Amino acid sequence: MSLKVSIAMCTYNGSRFLAEQLDSFALQTRLPDELVVCDDGSSDNSVETLAEFCRRVSFPVRLIVNEKQLGSTKNFEKAVGLTQGDIVVLADQDDFWYPDKLARLEQEFVGSPDTAAAFSDADLMDGHSRLMRQRLWRSFSFSRSELELFGRGHAVKVLIKHPVVTGAAMAFRRSYFGLLIPIPAEDVHDRWMSFLLAASGRFAAIPQPLMRYRSHHSQQIGLGAVTFSERLARSRRTGTDLYSAEIAGFRRLQSRLESLRGEIPHAERAISEIEQKIAHLEHRICIRDMKSSRLSHVFREVRNRGYWNYSAGWESVAKDLFLYGQTSA
Repeated sequence: MSLKVSIAMCTYNGSRFLAEQLDSFALQTRLPDELVVCDDGSSDNSVETLAEFCRRVSFPVRLIVNEKQLGSTKNFEKAVGLTQGDIVVLADQDDFWYPDKLARLEQEFVGSPDTAAAFSDADLMDGHSRLMRQRLWRSFSFSRSELELFGRGHAVKVLIKHPVVTGAAMAFRRSYFGLLIPIPAEDVHDRWMSFLLAASGRFAAIPQPLMRYRSHHSQQIGLGAVTFSERLARSRRTGTDLYSAEIAGFRRLQSRLESLRGEIPHAERAISEIEQKIAHLEHRICIRDMKSSRLSHVFREVRNRGYWNYSAGWESVAKDLFLYGQTSA
């Protein structure tokens, strides 16, 4: 079975690392059938770097420079919409792919027609291209038990708890694109896409690192808080607006899933999980406003396992008990 593979890439003032990433595309053992790049109005020499790359590679490259800046989410939506392959592999501008990445991802789709999407682990590197000790999945606290849930077709149960799929490590069948758009501009594209894809079919998780994911200060999103002390510090700095924003994002997903009832197989299950997630988050917001009986309300969430199904377990329990008036991750 032969599949066409497209890379959808977005760039914006990424010239510092862009050439290294592009070179890793050209060194793939399985070359892409096309590369589509949407540049969001770079003011550095990113466009010149891309144009030079177009001239020296054997596979087709389509370079589009946006007349109006779209932002990351809408730029990725545009780039994917311009692809023509059976499989779309998302790419950031500052990483480095191992030579077997496209070949390994393609195997997942050739071997299983039910596979809607796939993603892999990654090695981490810093802004000087030095390997870091931690891997990507570990930085997200993506556990072995959660990996097993993906394998059993329960990716939604993991993604409702926390986003573990990084767009730069993800690929999906182009035929699902119509279910994903329009992506709300206020949402991060990979979280929106991964959740809907998980509700649509099998989501393969590949433990093998297929790339080096770069963590540096100038990237738009990055890894966020990794260690417990970092997460604690973030909890002290932020308010319940963080939960409110998360609830709003899940309501947007819920609305989309309700419009897709009957079109995707796990819509009902995903909607049910969203309802319970929102109830959990609303409960945690209420706990922050309590001056008394907070302990009993936390215990109720412990008893119904809400902290384990929708938050970070005992870590979240501790935050709700001892960071009174603050929010947590």
